Amino acid sequence: MHPPSPAAAAMDFSQNSLFGYMEDLQELTIIERPVRRSLKTPEEIERLTVDEDLSDIERAVYLLSAGQDIQGTSVVANLPFLMRQNPAETLRRVLPKVREALHVAGVEMQLTAAVSFLTILQDESVSVHTYAHSFLQVILLHLEHRDAGVSNAWLETLLSVIEVLPKDTLRHEILNPLVSKAQLSQTVQSRLVSCKILGKLTNKFDALAIKREILPLVKSLCQDVEYEVRSCMCRQLENIAQGIGTELTKSVVLPELIELSRDEGSSVRLAAFETLVNLLDIFDTDDRSQTILPVVKSFCEKSFKADESILISLSFHLGKLCHGLYGIFTPDQHLRFLEFYKKLCTLGLQQENGHNENQIPPQILEQEKKYISVRKNCAYNFPAMIVFVDPKNFHMELYSTFFCLCHDPEVPVRYTIAICFYEVSKLLNSGVYLIHKELITLLQDESLEVLDALIDHLPEILELMSTGGETSVQENKLSSLPDLVPALTAAEQRAAASLKWRTHEKLLQKYACLPQVISSDQIYYRFLQRMFTIMMTNNVLPVQKAASRTLCIFLRYNRKQEQRHEVIQKLIEQLGQGKSYWNRLRFLDTCEFIIEIFSKSFFCKYFFLPAIELTHDPVANVRMKLCYLLPKVKSTLKIPADKHLLQQLEMCVRKLLCQEKDKDVLAIVKRTVLELDRMEMSMDAEQLEKEKQQNDGRPMSDKTFEKKQFVLGRDSKTPTSLPKNIAISVPGSSATPSTSKEIKKSKLIRSQSFNNQAFHAKYGNLDKCTTSKSSTAAYTPSVSGLSKTSMISLTDDSFRTRNTNSAPSSFSSNTSLPSTSRGTGNSVDPKSSGSKDTQPRKATLKSRKSNP
Repeated sequence: MHPPSPAAAAMDFSQNSLFGYMEDLQELTIIERPVRRSLKTPEEIERLTVDEDLSDIERAVYLLSAGQDIQGTSVVANLPFLMRQNPAETLRRVLPKVREALHVAGVEMQLTAAVSFLTILQDESVSVHTYAHSFLQVILLHLEHRDAGVSNAWLETLLSVIEVLPKDTLRHEILNPLVSKAQLSQTVQSRLVSCKILGKLTNKFDALAIKREILPLVKSLCQDVEYEVRSCMCRQLENIAQGIGTELTKSVVLPELIELSRDEGSSVRLAAFETLVNLLDIFDTDDRSQTILPVVKSFCEKSFKADESILISLSFHLGKLCHGLYGIFTPDQHLRFLEFYKKLCTLGLQQENGHNENQIPPQILEQEKKYISVRKNCAYNFPAMIVFVDPKNFHMELYSTFFCLCHDPEVPVRYTIAICFYEVSKLLNSGVYLIHKELITLLQDESLEVLDALIDHLPEILELMSTGGETSVQENKLSSLPDLVPALTAAEQRAAASLKWRTHEKLLQKYACLPQVISSDQIYYRFLQRMFTIMMTNNVLPVQKAASRTLCIFLRYNRKQEQRHEVIQKLIEQLGQGKSYWNRLRFLDTCEFIIEIFSKSFFCKYFFLPAIELTHDPVANVRMKLCYLLPKVKSTLKIPADKHLLQQLEMCVRKLLCQEKDKDVLAIVKRTVLELDRMEMSMDAEQLEKEKQQNDGRPMSDKTFEKKQFVLGRDSKTPTSLPKNIAISVPGSSATPSTSKEIKKSKLIRSQSFNNQAFHAKYGNLDKCTTSKSSTAAYTPSVSGLSKTSMISLTDDSFRTRNTNSAPSSFSSNTSLPSTSRGTGNSVDPKSSGSKDTQPRKATLKSRKSNP
């Protein structure tokens, strides 16, 4: 036979593929069949349809009477709303139908009803008396539901109701029936419910009533034949002891606890042990040493032979136990408890081997999980054990245990000890140097969960490390932590490389403490450039902002002028004048942080002009963000020292009002102008006094000429005449001849003129704004919040002249900082500056999507 031709082979392949597709389609059809079957038939839809003209009450009654189960459940869930809307009709017509429906209701409706009844109680839709009369019997009726989840839901509702019911109602409706419900003839479920109700009732009655009516029931349930009931009642003895006082606790509760601690059921013994630990503060020294200590000692000795769950509970309560029994231990008992704790800290580590987890039997894996919980609880109690042995003995008694916990192979253990690291540092105080290496170990931990737990208190830990011990001199604070800087940088790089950006953000925020710990040179060479890199390359906005704020704090504490100037230059050139609009947005964030952290004069000296230069930015989002920042920018100015900067700010705002074409930006500009107008300027009283003395010593003609120069500006192209209807005033200046009454009047006139004219549509056209000086003056008021001066010409030449001639001295030729002028907006190519790399002119102002 001849082999099949290539064409035949191709044909066979195509047919096989076709058959495969057909099989896939058949499978899809089978999958869709249940979906089709779940669709409602017209008859079912008809049965589920309700008349829309019915009121809420009528609809609820109808659905509870003739509707489907799901509709009845919906009505029960909506019961709190009906009670708020019409409580009388709901109680009269709807609640009886709810009672009837609950008799045959399923689990879902029962659970919904328990939640709704609790919500009605919390909303206080009706009085307590009405609630008890209408709802209490329904709750009590369903306490013993055959479903454990439903029974617990109704029990939780009842326990909340007990908090608000009066004593008479509690005695007649709950306590009296409880006598029969707690008898051995009742079901186990009924007796378990009785135990929890008794524990709650003790807070509502006085000690005499508890002794006479409640304690006999408590004793009976503590001696119940079922271990579940004994265990449940034992756990309620703590609440009962708090209600009956110390004397009755010693005479009644303590003997019951001692007897239950010897019970044959392990869960009963565990409940007795935990209750004893929680009640240690009630008992005196004699009771602790003669009665409780032997019980605790016996419990600890038998714990390794018992179930691992007992070890978990014992390890969790061990710190509280040692604290409560502190002072009554003999030296031998003290040593035994300490050795017992050390043994728990390494429980399960001796069984470590190199076998694959798939080869380990399930019961062994379950046992190892319990051992991990034990070691985790030991880490949680480590600060209490330091107090137990005294911090002075830490190195000899507990350092090796602390080392093991910090190097535990399981993340939950290391995570817990990282949370406790700050408490341990505080307790050690001058001995904190003993755990320097463990700090580095946890900073270098491969799990970011451990790092996240450690950095919550990283500033406080580093402060203790740098000031604790004998060498607390500032210059020598790094000598004992040689590996700290590499560990911190490595931790940041691990956080940056992960998807857990919140941990990265928190770490950068905590790094703001580094100026208090390490030298400025270390920060400059190891951290500053990294902050720049994060600000310019990271894709998560909160992380970028955290890096920006931390960088500003680094700059704040750097006292070397050359390093400061270099950082400022980078901020202006790489962010403020960067090609990416995203970088320019981050520059505005940085300006906001600088205003918050630095002095006003610092911002005005270095960042005022670069910030307002962004009013010409080709991207609308940048201009929009700047508008939001302008009130804070203005708050940094002081009059009269910063008059030239105030004029620059006024010119930029007027330029935006006249020439802004983006409607969203223009709307924000108008709102910002109103906010700026309401702001009060900071006055430099000393400078004002000097100017007043200078003006008083000059001829009247000189002072008049100087005032005109300030009003009209120094631009040669500015017109020398103004419309007569423009008020001219400079509030706050002693050289101004106007009275305070005239100032307020002129400010009101300007504000009214702005409100009536500035937002009119005829001034929205750029051509109309620039062709007529008088119309420009009418459109752009002499905003009293900007400079309190009269109008200045809005020609482009005027703005550029003022922009280039009014730079602060910090950007002069004798410094290394770049020029503050980025040119006007018309000269910038939007294609090169309109996006993070190359974006359209208007981009969304929303934050980038961040990893969850």
